[in-house]
Amino acid sequence: MSIAPFSPAKKRILVVALDWGLGHAARCVPLVEGLLQEGHEVMLGANGRAAQLLKMEFPHLLLEELPPYQIRYFSNNMFLNIGIQFPKIIWAAWREHRKVQLLIKKHQLDIIISDNRFGCFSNQVKSIFLTHQLWIKIPFRPLEIIVNQINHWVIRQFDECWIPDWRGESRLAGALSRPINGIQHRYLGTLSRMKKGPPPQGKRLVAILSGPEPQRTALEQLLSDQAQQLNQEIVIVQGKPEQQKQKVPPAAVVQLIPALTGRELNQLINEATILICRSGYSSLMDLVQVQKQAILIPTPGQTEQEYLAHKYNDEGLFFSQVQSKFQLEQALKVIGNYPGSGKTFPPPAQKGLLQEAIASL
Repeated sequence: MSIAPFSPAKKRILVVALDWGLGHAARCVPLVEGLLQEGHEVMLGANGRAAQLLKMEFPHLLLEELPPYQIRYFSNNMFLNIGIQFPKIIWAAWREHRKVQLLIKKHQLDIIISDNRFGCFSNQVKSIFLTHQLWIKIPFRPLEIIVNQINHWVIRQFDECWIPDWRGESRLAGALSRPINGIQHRYLGTLSRMKKGPPPQGKRLVAILSGPEPQRTALEQLLSDQAQQLNQEIVIVQGKPEQQKQKVPPAAVVQLIPALTGRELNQLINEATILICRSGYSSLMDLVQVQKQAILIPTPGQTEQEYLAHKYNDEGLFFSQVQSKFQLEQALKVIGNYPGSGKTFPPPAQKGLLQEAIASL
């Protein structure tokens, strides 16, 4: 990642990522690279699969284990899922808040950058909240108002909000990343560790999985079963960095890969003709970067992913189907009508936003 040179005072910075799928950790990679390139001393905080991904990307950096959120999606009703687990979320946020105060003293930190970890702030040091979801979409308007009031209260505990998106009407996250009045914010542009490569040779179908269980496993099984039935070769990156890679027979229709480094994943994605993935925001940022056709399958009940999938399906960029009705055969037949993001993004004259943010520290 190319960063324009500048000479800010060097800081000791803790970057923490939420363990709610791998997207939060993945989009922290270009941020950490930018901080390191400017000479800042960076430490990491995470847990679970997010921690494993960051260890793969930055084996030389100190990583502190943070309390787990351990969110699971038991039903397709997002409100039921979160409602049942709300006490666990509050408990995790309180524990990580306590842990961060100890880490500030232990490592003499200057700054905390928290990707959606609600408790990782302090009045002792500059605290920055990294999120694209300033406005949470909920079908029931009265509940949506209450939830967003809570969301905005959480963001206000931080000194500043950094938004991984473009400015203005070209925002990739659409209504989700509209700024909040009275909250100091910066747009960073999209954050992706991927780079566009040469056009693929031949046809290759690649699926990139992530997100909370048991829905991650359910989608893996769905894709594997349908690919076997169609005799359609597919490579599935499982999003399980804690698991060892296993040997796959050369003639296997379905090839399962637990996880890849950013460089390996980038190569595989560039070799793909069509990608299948969740409609999580980090996945969309990667798709914009590599300019690929994609089939989006939102996590059932996750309103943010449903909103983004519907938005880009309706705009004719990416084909989307809900998981319960997904048919791989149909998706492959119609994907030609959805060109992907190459002709639409990124907007001009919005380069250097991440560099500006880092320079402000």
